[in-house]
Amino acid sequence: MHSVAWWPTLIVVAIATFTDIRSRRVPNWLVLPFMVAGPIISIVVAGGHGLLESFYGWGLAAVVFGFLNWLGGMGMGDVKLMAAIGAWIGPSQLLIAMILTFLAGGVMAIVWSVSKGFAGELFGNTGALVGSWKGGVKPHSDLNLANPAARKMPYVPAIATGVLLSFLAHAK
Repeated sequence: MHSVAWWPTLIVVAIATFTDIRSRRVPNWLVLPFMVAGPIISIVVAGGHGLLESFYGWGLAAVVFGFLNWLGGMGMGDVKLMAAIGAWIGPSQLLIAMILTFLAGGVMAIVWSVSKGFAGELFGNTGALVGSWKGGVKPHSDLNLANPAARKMPYVPAIATGVLLSFLAHAK
């Protein structure tokens, strides 16, 4: 399944990266057909087992990235994109892709903040965000995408990096 998923995933994340950088959006016209095609291709390639793997991948991404969206740290376009990717690559490769995505996102955030001169603010806000969870993990009142004053970094480049690297890490 993973070799079948390489080219469609590469094309989708390339287009999504371009649109996210340009407009801070991940278009539904791109993600939704990709999401629907994942389980269909999985059935064709691996039958009922492929369908289950596709749904598990979709669900894992929806839960993890949905939680990050609920916290206000990620847009729904990112959630839908990762769920669609999960439907193509399944949960085991998706787990690798998510770890690599989070690492890539952290590196990109540090480089971005240093290049723009607000690295101290980034680290201070990270501490404030984690510190605000003492009474339980919940959205921060100021450090979220809904705050127009918050600094926002397009996250699809990190998703693309993590997902594409996961194909190398998951190669058999």
